[in-house]
Amino acid sequence: MKLFKLLLVSIAFYGCVSQDGKDIIMTVNGPVKAESTGRWLTHEHILVDFIGADSISPGRYNRQDVIRKTLPFLLQARDLGCRTFVECTPEYLGRDPELLRTLADSSGLNILTNTGFYGAVNNKYIPSFAFSLTAEELAGIWTGEWEKGIGQTGIKPGFIKISVERDSLSEFHARLVKAAAITHLKTGLVIASHTGPSIPAFQQIELLEKEGVSPEAFIWIHAQAEKDPEVLCRAALKGAWVSIDNLNEDNVNDFVSILKAMKEKGCLNRVLISHDAGWYDPAKENGGDFRGFTTMFEKLIPELKNNGFTDKEIKQVFEVNPARAFAVRIRRLKN
Repeated sequence: MKLFKLLLVSIAFYGCVSQDGKDIIMTVNGPVKAESTGRWLTHEHILVDFIGADSISPGRYNRQDVIRKTLPFLLQARDLGCRTFVECTPEYLGRDPELLRTLADSSGLNILTNTGFYGAVNNKYIPSFAFSLTAEELAGIWTGEWEKGIGQTGIKPGFIKISVERDSLSEFHARLVKAAAITHLKTGLVIASHTGPSIPAFQQIELLEKEGVSPEAFIWIHAQAEKDPEVLCRAALKGAWVSIDNLNEDNVNDFVSILKAMKEKGCLNRVLISHDAGWYDPAKENGGDFRGFTTMFEKLIPELKNNGFTDKEIKQVFEVNPARAFAVRIRRLKN
């Protein structure tokens, strides 16, 4: 019955906007209006399995054990004000849409999962068959998950997750970017790319533009690897989303400094903030150490207010920007 209802809702929202013309976000429980998504955590993880694409399987963990360990952390984030949670673990690295749907139902959070392939770490998490596929064939797999749902779950991805190495793009990683561009133009899903330094970030932006995709469809993940705010703002002024996503209790002041610099340069409307926390690891006893999702609410936002950020600016960074970034909408490059 739940799957049937999900399919009905998805049909109603099958276009890139809701019936009243407003942006939607695709969650593991179907589409919701972007304007109702509240405060976001835009780059987090629940379960991540590092064994590699050639060995990964659902049997390596018990879902109930994962739920028992991780649900309290989600409830804690919800109680502090989080309403929407982006789970960035890709396929072949531990993506489990049904686990996420159970956690969404239990926590009351909007949770997003993804489609795409993760190319960093020397392609350890790329299935062997993918290397011989064209960009169009890769895009066909990812677009299929949007059109039909992931596997037999009926759950649709809310964004495209890819990953590249930290230096110049290899031929295969450029192919992943092209596949993401093709998928975006067919689905309207934003492209979130594990990137790091600025060289591959701007190479990806250039490739997307070549394929007719606006930089507004690109999230530069781990942009904190670039220390120069001028470079971050150069990407932002092109329209890209700049994701600073390693927040922890030891670097709150660094985040305040970055956000102040982005504000001074007029780029506050293109930045995303998160912890890159969580990380239940099936290879470790009881999933290993699990880092929670509270620093943004308990430390960073109060410190921003202490440094002169207004309520409107706080809302811009933690509510408005994510809702715009993850809205299901095709962003074509304007001539």
